[in-house]
Order: sequence, then C-alpha cells, then structure tokens
Amino acid sequence: MSTERPHSSAITTPKWRRKSSLMLLAVLAALAVFGTTTQTWIHVAIGPSEVVQSDLNIPGSKAAVAVSALALVALAGALATSIAGKIARIITSTIVFLSAAGIIAVVLGVLADPVGAAAAEVGLATGIDGQSSDATTTIFPVLAVAAAAVLALAALLILWFGRSWNVRTKYDAAKTTPQAESSGPVDEIDSWDQLSRGEDPTA
Repeated sequence: MSTERPHSSAITTPKWRRKSSLMLLAVLAALAVFGTTTQTWIHVAIGPSEVVQSDLNIPGSKAAVAVSALALVALAGALATSIAGKIARIITSTIVFLSAAGIIAVVLGVLADPVGAAAAEVGLATGIDGQSSDATTTIFPVLAVAAAAVLALAALLILWFGRSWNVRTKYDAAKTTPQAESSGPVDEIDSWDQLSRGEDPTA
C-alpha cells in the first residue's frame, strides 16, 4: 500500500515568505504611514507678537503633503502587486519601494528642520511671513519612518521571493477546460467548433 506525502513546499515555506503575508505586510505598512499623517507632527509655539494665537498643532498631511501622496501610491502599488504577473510585479514592487524611500527622505527632512516645515502653516495662521516660532516634532514622524522602512523591506522581499510565485488567472482555467471536455463524446456543436479551428473532429 502506497502512501502519498504532502507537498514539501507547502510545509517548508515560512509564513513570512508567503505571498499573502508579504502583501498584507505591505498594505498595512502603507496604511500605517498614511494614518500617521492624520495626527499632529509639529507643535509650534509662536513667538511674542500682535497675533492672538500663541501655539499651533500641524498634522502630517500639512507638514509633509508629499508623504500622504506617496503613501497612497504605495498602497495602490501593493494592491496591484497582489494580482500582477511576474513582470508587472517587478514594476509595482519597485514603485512601492521607491515610494517608501521617498517617504523616509521627506520625513527625515521634517525631523531635521521642523521650523522650516511649519513655516507655511505658521504664516497662514498668523498672517505674517517669517513669524518667529519654536517648533518641535511629535512621535508620529518617527512612526512614519518606521512604517516606511517596513514598507520598503516588504517591497524588497516581494521582489526577491516573488520570482517563485505562480500566477493563475481565469485564462488558465479556460485553457484546461477544452482538454477536460475532449475526453467525452464529440457532439455536432463540438465538431463545428473544431472545424472552425481547422481541426479534424474525426481524429
């Protein structure tokens, strides 16, 4: 009596290398980056002046507009990667990685110069260009960098391990259907279909 062994790849493949795991990681990381932009990134204490407003909280969506846009691009790229073929997957994964790199670069700029990042919003709030202020960043820009780093790592893992992922679409099922049906009796409709394709239905 012969015993069948389960497919080895289904057992030995770690969860973190699976397509579903990496896709989920990329999507969650992109959402995390976007989520941080809805929170306060910079707290500004405006210097003594004639303006009434003395402090200002600036969310990431205004302190670094590019981060929100890049996060959405990365999210779209991650979703597209989940259904893309091998060549398209390389393109979309690269887009996700470049978006993550761009996010990190922009956020590091905010962390390095919060006063400059807040200058436009301070000017709008006070109506005075070049208003002196004391700006400090919160924890959310740091969290954005961490999430973007995870996003970049997920993109690299998808690029590397995605080479061995199989792609199955509805067209693959359509190709196998005629072969499965050809083993049965051939009726008149099948005969006409085969003749239209230049095949001999009696063969």
